[in-house]
Amino acid sequence: MKKTLNLLALSGALALLGTAAKAQISDDQVKIGVLTDQSGLYADATGPASVEAVRMAIADFGGKVAGKPIVMVDADHQNKADIGAAIARRWYENESVDVIVDFANSAVAFAVLELTKQKNKAILISSAGSSDLTGKACSPNSVQWVYNTYALANGTARALLNDGAKSWYFVTVDYAFGQALRNDAAKTVEKLGGTVVGEVRHPLNSMDFSSYILQAQGSNADVIAFANTGGDLANSIRQAQEFGLTKGKQRLAAFLMQTSDIHAIGLQAAQGLLVTTGFYWDLDDKTRAFALKFMDKTGKRPTMVQAGLYSSVINYLKAVEKSGADDGPKVIAQMKSMPIDDFFARNAFLREDGQLIHDMYLVQAKAPKESKGAWDYEKLIQVIPGKDAFISPEESACPLLKK
Repeated sequence: MKKTLNLLALSGALALLGTAAKAQISDDQVKIGVLTDQSGLYADATGPASVEAVRMAIADFGGKVAGKPIVMVDADHQNKADIGAAIARRWYENESVDVIVDFANSAVAFAVLELTKQKNKAILISSAGSSDLTGKACSPNSVQWVYNTYALANGTARALLNDGAKSWYFVTVDYAFGQALRNDAAKTVEKLGGTVVGEVRHPLNSMDFSSYILQAQGSNADVIAFANTGGDLANSIRQAQEFGLTKGKQRLAAFLMQTSDIHAIGLQAAQGLLVTTGFYWDLDDKTRAFALKFMDKTGKRPTMVQAGLYSSVINYLKAVEKSGADDGPKVIAQMKSMPIDDFFARNAFLREDGQLIHDMYLVQAKAPKESKGAWDYEKLIQVIPGKDAFISPEESACPLLKK
């Protein structure tokens, strides 16, 4: 009888523990908000296909986590920090959103990060690149999953400098992302013995780059480096070719050029460009399987930020399942304690500053004659181990790494 009573007491305690764990899922659901550029210059690299990537991740996870339904909402921030912050506030305060993902724009990400800390929620950044997000602005509420400006600049600048390109001129988009990318690249250039001979800045979403390109051409720098991306990068590269820059001694550098950008630019203009990326869809059977599944849903190959977004959401949901909670910092802490290994994240771990440390890839845009067809645009030049790609803990400005 005593044994029976003890077993009943133990069973009751376990049941109460299980109930308590389930009770940590607020509002009886886990709600994901996809905040991205759905209509502007970054919409091809992120946009509607990013929303589909999250939808795929939820479906592949089974639609439920810790016994509760997974719900998704999405919105277009129009590349405006105030609009992004207003959407995030509404989601947090009125719509019970637990985590906001994607972003596409660093200024929007910084604005939402501050609000996220206030509301004790979480953000998963896959497509905002400023290295300050996991540097001086790092937070227990956030992760930067795919890349940052340091990793992009470090990989591409190092490759060109090793090939003899010593003097650099920057064409920089004038907001947080462009400035961070330019600064990280310039530091790498100077650290490895190169020089920065000048810079010109352009507004976000520019159409005419002729004056900027002429100034860059007149600098006689070995490299004209475009610290921009999306539609700005596509216009930069096309117009640089029209001005004949690719026929002379000057070389072009594109730090953030994704598969969607090459698709927009065309191999005729993009051929030969060296690019650092967090994902190469034709790497192996795992990446090709995801790319095929993604193409069936969207009609195109995934960019690195779309592939990384899927990966970050799956790993977030695993952490919710394991912790039994949707409390922002608690889930992020759980993610940092878990093994991370999937088609996207190779040799990976989530560092205390919120940066996913994983292999990066130096690829080169193919010549038109090398391509086997649509979306066959890049060839792998080098795998860059994560420890070499991202800033070291000693160099980082993140206070979380100084404990």
